[in-house]
Amino acid sequence: MTEISKNPKILTDAFGRKHNYLRISLTERCNLRCTYCMPADGIQLSPKEHIMTYEEIYTIAKKFVDHGVTKIRLTGGEPLVRKDARLIIEKLATLPVQLTLTTNGVIVDKFIDLFKKCGIKTLNVSLDSLDATKNKNITRRSYFEKVYQNILLLVKEGFYVKVNCVLMKGFNDNEVIDFINLSKDLPIQVRFIEFMPFDGNQWNMTKLVSLKEILSEVDSNFAAAEIIKLEDAPNDTTKSYRIKGYQGTFAIISSVTNPFCDGCNRIRLTANGQIKNCLFSSKESDLLTPLRAGKSIEPIIQKTIQSKFKIRSGMDTLEKFNQPDLHGNNRSMITIGG
Repeated sequence: MTEISKNPKILTDAFGRKHNYLRISLTERCNLRCTYCMPADGIQLSPKEHIMTYEEIYTIAKKFVDHGVTKIRLTGGEPLVRKDARLIIEKLATLPVQLTLTTNGVIVDKFIDLFKKCGIKTLNVSLDSLDATKNKNITRRSYFEKVYQNILLLVKEGFYVKVNCVLMKGFNDNEVIDFINLSKDLPIQVRFIEFMPFDGNQWNMTKLVSLKEILSEVDSNFAAAEIIKLEDAPNDTTKSYRIKGYQGTFAIISSVTNPFCDGCNRIRLTANGQIKNCLFSSKESDLLTPLRAGKSIEPIIQKTIQSKFKIRSGMDTLEKFNQPDLHGNNRSMITIGG
């Protein structure tokens, strides 16, 4: 065992943030083509031999768990389209972690028994419009009814479902209240996510629906006494609320206008074995090559964690966010894993 692997602070950055949450992208492939996630002309997929095998995913994940990771989220692309997704889930379920995943919900019904077997209790499901036509426009596929029914099925089967909705001005910003009303009779959490800049998604500030604007819409439709602010956990990315009498809740992820970097505990592992210390960082560190060469990956992990900026990879103001050269070299969302 090397000296660095004995270091209990390998996952603690220069600002004292402890990273106990690992997000693993299983694949760059997806059965949808969401406009904010993937460029219109698609992406250049990594060669198959550059993608982590299930054994490599487990080996790297276990290394993180050995150093304090307690939660693992599987992402993509769409994680469930990977042919050995079942095997990966079963293998990771043997680790002492809270295991969960983010999915577009299209084929999630085929995995319910596996989720129960592996102790998965919470799933994030992406759904950006409650209108089938608009949903087709943004996903470039006609799966709205299937996804909606699968959300209902997951709830029926006892899973806690978080519905992720990326808001974009002029597209689905008029559906805020409709989404919140989903939580009236369903014990789900609807999460509104501010539109974020990634390669190929034509991001600009005019498309952004801010935290302030969302809350203003809520205030215009519900009495103040009906809007209940919930207590957020220390590492929550959300600001959570409940409408009085509703079974479920709603929340806002304000990565752009009101970042939550102070409590960030997340690190991301891409499908081709790179770690990113921030969603907005264009810099990556290769774990897969040294792993395959039989070298220790702990020094790389520690260096990556230590080099993390205090706020959004150095973009600590909205003015910097408006400079394309500061985020234009980042991957497309589909190859990061969210």
